[in-house]
Amino acid sequence: MKPHFLSDEALEMIAARFRCLGEPMRLRILRALQSGEEKSVGQLVDELGATQANISKHLKVLVDAGILARRPQSTAVYYRIVAPEIYELCRIVCDSMAEQISTQAARLGLRVSAPRRTRSRRVARQLS
Repeated sequence: MKPHFLSDEALEMIAARFRCLGEPMRLRILRALQSGEEKSVGQLVDELGATQANISKHLKVLVDAGILARRPQSTAVYYRIVAPEIYELCRIVCDSMAEQISTQAARLGLRVSAPRRTRSRRVARQLS
């Protein structure tokens, strides 16, 4: 099988996407928008309990990364997900983390109460 090579420019774009997701508040924003419903900055501020300046800063990063889109309406701006595959990425990471935790618990002789598949899906829903 021939290896897949990416240009340095493509790798930089991929790294930028991962850096964008490396901030917990941005993940919280994605979770708040997961239903598919548009939300205004004010709604996100109320839901997430952060300042408007903080939420706006993170929304700009997510828009610039092509993960969110913004729609101005009157005096408000509404945001929505335009890259729903981001949730699949979160699910993959959560499943991997759940597996790692389960393996570490087994090494320590700890019992894990929930089956791996169920637990990893629950964690993925909470984080994604």
